[in-house]
Amino acid sequence: MRPAPPARARAARISIERIGEWFAESAITTHTLQVVLGGLAPDRGLYVPDSIPTFTAAEVEAMRNYSFPQIAFRIMSKYIPTEEVPAADLEDIINRSCTAFRDPGVTPVVKTGDCWTMELFHGPTFAFKDVALQFLGNLFEYFIDKKEGDAKRLTIMGATSGDTGSAAVRW
Repeated sequence: MRPAPPARARAARISIERIGEWFAESAITTHTLQVVLGGLAPDRGLYVPDSIPTFTAAEVEAMRNYSFPQIAFRIMSKYIPTEEVPAADLEDIINRSCTAFRDPGVTPVVKTGDCWTMELFHGPTFAFKDVALQFLGNLFEYFIDKKEGDAKRLTIMGATSGDTGSAAVRW
């Protein structure tokens, strides 16, 4: 993972080539622990992966019959190295995260008229943010449990607005 381009690089007048140069200049390898507990990149921006993992057509076809936790594991295991979070631990974190949802499908896809709709409101706070934050909260706990003594304490300060804010603080 590396920090995202600075805000000025997001402006329309900055060329794609400059953004590519910025990425080349800031080749920082950051571990999952640092990203999760650190929150923001050193430049106060967001972290982005070095590359986007891909799946073969056969892998995608096989996932058609997977449950939400199984699909989440297949995707997250491409981003989180087993040296940092062993596969069995990652699978457990994902499974625990999914138990907070009222629907066994976590985010079921339902037919609505002529289109399909993914329902993102089955989490504990009825907010779409529950999907990510249930996992993030359990990942916090996983990393904190690995620490010793006073390092086991974590204080999270967050600012939020709107009616979905409770999803950010309840896990």
